[in-house]
Amino acid sequence: LKTTPVYDLLSAKGAQWGVAYGLEVPLWYAPEGVKDEFSWRRSSDFTQVAKEVATVRDGVGLSEISSFAKYKVTGEGAAAWLDRMLACKLPKPGRMTLAPMLKEDGRLIGDFTLANLGSEGWFLAGSGIAEQYHMRWFEKHLPDDGSVRIEALGAKLTGLSIAGPKARDVLAKATRSDVSNAAFSFMAIGRMDIGMAPCLVGRVSYTGDLGYEIWVAPEYQRAAYQALMAAGGEFGIGLFGSRALNALRLDKNYGSWGREYRPIYGPLEAGLDRFVAYGKDADFIGKAAALAERRQGGKLRLRAFIVDADDADVIGDEPIWFDGAVRGWVTSGGYTHHSKKSVAVGYVPKEIADESDGFEIELLGKRHAARIQAVPLFDANFERMRA
Repeated sequence: LKTTPVYDLLSAKGAQWGVAYGLEVPLWYAPEGVKDEFSWRRSSDFTQVAKEVATVRDGVGLSEISSFAKYKVTGEGAAAWLDRMLACKLPKPGRMTLAPMLKEDGRLIGDFTLANLGSEGWFLAGSGIAEQYHMRWFEKHLPDDGSVRIEALGAKLTGLSIAGPKARDVLAKATRSDVSNAAFSFMAIGRMDIGMAPCLVGRVSYTGDLGYEIWVAPEYQRAAYQALMAAGGEFGIGLFGSRALNALRLDKNYGSWGREYRPIYGPLEAGLDRFVAYGKDADFIGKAAALAERRQGGKLRLRAFIVDADDADVIGDEPIWFDGAVRGWVTSGGYTHHSKKSVAVGYVPKEIADESDGFEIELLGKRHAARIQAVPLFDANFERMRA
């Protein structure tokens, strides 16, 4: 398996490793003597993941994010090509946006963060497990005249992320750049040195908190990591893994590729229609079908549920019952340690998507009462991430 340059540093902190697209990734951080024990029920990681979540929500946490797919798009035709490939409105230089990608039938084929780097071109970040899948789609639609070039950066670019209410304090101490809210607002992106490491920093976070994604060449990742950890010492910085990230994103009802977002769902059904620029001039792929879905309303709705669970939480593909019949399916879920709720995310027919009662979700052969959580459990007004 592949590793990143901070592998040994994270291992020394107790990282319990998993794999994502051939790359070892930290799932969680175990105290000495504690090991990962697989179970369908809450297991040996539960207490420690709760501590990692609290580290982020109450202060600042750092995670390794190299497993995301990263792409560089350049060429004189890049902007026009992206305007057709992606359903979003293109951001201005120095800005980012969330970017759904549709196929001809209007269903989702990808979701990305798109950044406009001005004269440098464009930067895309997306699901690591779908990198080859998406590259085939991109290459299939490249113009024959060579006016657009796209490169999957892979191991040429590594990533770190810091998140939590103290994240700006850490970044400000680690860089000479102005990262105040006025100078570097939500969804801004720019180049800056972190310590001595040249980095591309975007103000966005999958945790739903104030946070930054930091992209750095592999030869500088250790230096960036060490600079951030040193700067974060006085703010109580700690590490968090992908299991804590899952709990954090569930607090915000955030979906993920391959689970909530797949080629069988339309953007309206998946709740991504607010990022689709239906009225833009560009005839983006799937535009006519997406407009038809908006007019007709689609068939399904993605919903988050609070489950009256015992000592186990959903992982995906569990049945959603309504009035005694299976009417939907779970796409993902887990325990949200900050909100202290067992959450399931899944699809149900639109006709019952706003019902308050009558739902049950099956866990380990037993049905548990569930109710729709219409607004995020954490920061429903998005104040923290924009602070």
